[in-house]
Amino acid sequence: MIRSASKRPVHAARGEAAEIAVFRQRVSVRVGQVLKGARFAPGTNGKAKILMSLVELDIARDLHPVDVIEHVANTNEWSFERTGSDEIAISVAGSWADYHVSFSWMEDFEALHLACAFDIKVPENRALEVMRLLSLINEQMLFGHFDLWEQEGAIMFRQSLLLSGGAEPTSQQVEVLLHSALEACECYFPAFQFVVWSGSNARDALANVLFETRGNA
Repeated sequence: MIRSASKRPVHAARGEAAEIAVFRQRVSVRVGQVLKGARFAPGTNGKAKILMSLVELDIARDLHPVDVIEHVANTNEWSFERTGSDEIAISVAGSWADYHVSFSWMEDFEALHLACAFDIKVPENRALEVMRLLSLINEQMLFGHFDLWEQEGAIMFRQSLLLSGGAEPTSQQVEVLLHSALEACECYFPAFQFVVWSGSNARDALANVLFETRGNA
C-alpha cells in the first residue's frame, strides 16, 4: 500500500523558503567576491577555466620595511643612501672588497629583496666558467643564491625576506639578512677571483677556497 506524503503547514514551508533564499543570497555574494579576485584562462570545449588567486587584503603597515633598514644602518653607522621610498643602498667594507648592498621593498610580493654586488668585472671570455662556478656554489647555499648580470658582467648575491600578511621586519632580521649575505660574499669572493683573474676552472677554484676555509676554521 502506497501512502501519500503528509501535507506540511503553509507557514513552515514559507519559513524554509525564506531561509533558502537567504542562503542562496549569501552564496551568491561569496562567489562574487571569489570571482572578483580570480583570473580566467581559455579552457577546453570552449569553456573558461578559472585560475584562483589569493584574496587580496588591503593591509596597512605601521612602519615601512625600508625605514627599519635605515634605522639599522644609522645604528651601525653604515654609509647609506635612500634612493627612494622603497629602496635603500648601503656600502659595507669587507676583508676582500667593498660590498654594495641594495634593499628593495616589493609591495606586490610583500617581500624585502636584497642584492649584494662586489667589484669584479666578468669578461665575456670567462662568463661561461663563472656560470659553472655559480652553479657549484649555489648547490651549497641553504639561503639565497649568486647570480651573474651578464649585461654588466657583475656578480651579485640575492636573497629575499617574505613579510606576508602585513608582517613587519625586526632589526634583528635585517641584521641577520645582511650578515648572511656578506658572509657568503666573503667566503666565495676568492673563488671568483681565481676564475676571472687567474684563469682557473670552476671546480679547482672552489676546491681551493673551501680548503682554505676549512683550514682556518
